[in-house]
Amino acid sequence: MKADITPQEYEAFKTFLQDACGILLGENKQYLVKSRLRRILEEHELESLGELLSQLQRYGRGALREVVIDAMTTNETLWFRDNHPFRILQDKLLPELADRKGNQPIRIWSSACSTGQEPYSVAMTVAEYRRQRPGKLRDVRITATDISKSVLEVARRGEYEMLAIGRGLSPDRQKLFFKPSPNGGWQINPELKGMVEFKLLNLLDRFVLGKFDVVLCRNVLIYFSADLKKDILKRIHATLNPGGYLILGASESLNGLSDLYEMVQCHPGIIYRKK
Repeated sequence: MKADITPQEYEAFKTFLQDACGILLGENKQYLVKSRLRRILEEHELESLGELLSQLQRYGRGALREVVIDAMTTNETLWFRDNHPFRILQDKLLPELADRKGNQPIRIWSSACSTGQEPYSVAMTVAEYRRQRPGKLRDVRITATDISKSVLEVARRGEYEMLAIGRGLSPDRQKLFFKPSPNGGWQINPELKGMVEFKLLNLLDRFVLGKFDVVLCRNVLIYFSADLKKDILKRIHATLNPGGYLILGASESLNGLSDLYEMVQCHPGIIYRKK
């Protein structure tokens, strides 16, 4: 990118990004935009953000749009992030669902799964629960979605470098649920991999995923406007089975939706039950 970003270009790009994927860029983030889009502009021989915006307008929902959204999406993740949501799942939600649903399928949605650490952490939690209570939770299906094709490709492979493995995964779980792969990485075992189905999904779009008993929507709504956040939470509510649970990120909360969700204190942590 040879030219600095003008105020007009920045405002136009902010509008594009919010309309395309809901991300609300703050003020004075020009450096972030420039650093993340530099490679894309070089590859397409574009000299300014304005030229990129012209291409995006010309080709609509094409491959360039997907690449730009991918570049601007934050994909920070680790195994068992924040820890307490998985303890809540292990100690409260899975026992309750096992008793309430018997041998009926249990469905869980990881709604911003990035490279797969969250849904695979859920799958490990389910596998550990099964070892504690043999015969329970025979049919658990995890749907994992993300807006980024590139991170979903990594998640589907289920193969991680040692640096990624070390971020939140204990040596015991590594030994139990992974095996070394020929290229020096670590491959997740077939039991866990078979439990998770990965799908491309923009949270701005209509959900056609079925019904769920638990939805994890963690550390993604913080990037959206208040109105858009409220709309997404209402649509998530519609996907939950009666008495289903929503788990948000540690810094996220529900405001103005007490008619739809009931807060449940878990000490530590808060989750929300569908009314």
